[in-house]
Amino acid sequence: MQGTTKHVFWEALLITIVVFIAGMLIGVSFEGNRLDKIEDYYTISEISMMDILALNNILAMNNLSCENLAIANADFADRIYEEARLLEKYEGAGKVSNDLKLAHKKYDLMRTFLWVNSIKTFERCGEDYNVVVYLYEYDTEELSQKAIQNVWSKVLFDLKQEVGSSIVLIPIAADADLASLGTLLRDFEIEQYPVVIINNEHMVDKLSSTEDLKKYLD
Repeated sequence: MQGTTKHVFWEALLITIVVFIAGMLIGVSFEGNRLDKIEDYYTISEISMMDILALNNILAMNNLSCENLAIANADFADRIYEEARLLEKYEGAGKVSNDLKLAHKKYDLMRTFLWVNSIKTFERCGEDYNVVVYLYEYDTEELSQKAIQNVWSKVLFDLKQEVGSSIVLIPIAADADLASLGTLLRDFEIEQYPVVIINNEHMVDKLSSTEDLKKYLD
C-alpha cells in the first residue's frame, strides 16, 4: 500500500512538473512572439517617420492641388491611425513595457507632424477639409478617466466612419512630453483632458455625440 502511495505521488509530481514546464514554454513563446511584433512596429514607425518628413517637404511645393494635399494627409492619417490601434491591442494584452511606451511616443510624434501638416493644408485649402485632433492622457491610472477616454475614442471612430475622408482624425497623447506638441498646445489653454480640437478653432471638452461634433465641421 505504501509503495502504491509513493507511486501515485511521483506520478502526480511528474505531471505537475510537465505542466509547469509546458506553461513556461508557452509563455516564453507568446512573449517572444509579442516582442517580435514590437520590433516590427519599430521598423514600421521608422519608415512612417521618414514618410511624413517627405510629406512635409512635399506640402511646401506650391504647385500641388488642394485635392492631392487632402488625399495625402487623409491617407497618412488613416494609416498611422490603424497602426496605432493595433499597437494598443498589444498594449492591452499585457504589461506595458518601456519598448511599447517608446513605440507609442513615436506615433504621437508622427501624429504631431501630421497635425502641423494638416493645419497648413487647411489654411491653404479650407473647403471640404476638416482636422479633428483628439488629445488624451496616455499614462493615467484613473479608471474614470480611462472610461471617459474609451467612450470618446468610440465616438470619434464612429464619426470617422460616418463622414469618411472629409476629416483627418488625429489622436495624440497630450502627456507624451514632446516639445513640438507642447508648443502647439500652449495657445489653447487646455485645463483638462480629454479634449477635441476641430479645425484649430473649436475646442470640445465635454463628451459629445457624433451629431454634436458634426456641427463644427465645414
